[in-house]
Amino acid sequence: MTTVSQIEAILFVVGEEGIGLEELSYLLELSTAKTYEAVTALKERYESDKQAALNILEVGNHFILSTKKAFAPLLKKYAQSPISNSLSQAALETLSIVAYKQPISRVEVDEIRGVQSAGSMQKLVARQLIEEKGRVDGPGRAILYGTTAYFMDYFGLRSLEELPDIHQMEEEIAEELPLDLFFDRYKELNEEERTTDTNESEEEN
Repeated sequence: MTTVSQIEAILFVVGEEGIGLEELSYLLELSTAKTYEAVTALKERYESDKQAALNILEVGNHFILSTKKAFAPLLKKYAQSPISNSLSQAALETLSIVAYKQPISRVEVDEIRGVQSAGSMQKLVARQLIEEKGRVDGPGRAILYGTTAYFMDYFGLRSLEELPDIHQMEEEIAEELPLDLFFDRYKELNEEERTTDTNESEEEN
């Protein structure tokens, strides 16, 4: 396990929040100079490998693992694909955490779920269900997320006060977040959309 591979693993886990040079140096137990040298080596490896889809963005002394610009059209197509319209259970779980705990960072969502949530967060942003609400004060300036106006309309909520009482529901389901509100409502709306699409197709024929 090389220093470069360790950096690659850390950058993957921290996702779009990225990580600062000092924190990375602390984790690797190396000097900032040695750490920066290793990050540069990984960045150059990505850039020289035409088959690699990844790249490293450097903002000040902050590093973020990203995809190369050439893949932007493909990733946009994925986000808009009707095949991927239905949110996964993981995305719904992530959405419910954001709804109840907002504003919240992706790292905090990861801690609550116990697994990495970068993919689900990106999907929810692409679907305009969550959005950036600010930044954490401190190292890294992590993005804080919250629900959107579209989220409120989609689930028929006039205000966040209309969400079920989380404390009561946590007691009833052994401290698990109330996903049923989103899962059942999402299934219902998807069924309505499929019925509408079917009716429209029949009318066209």
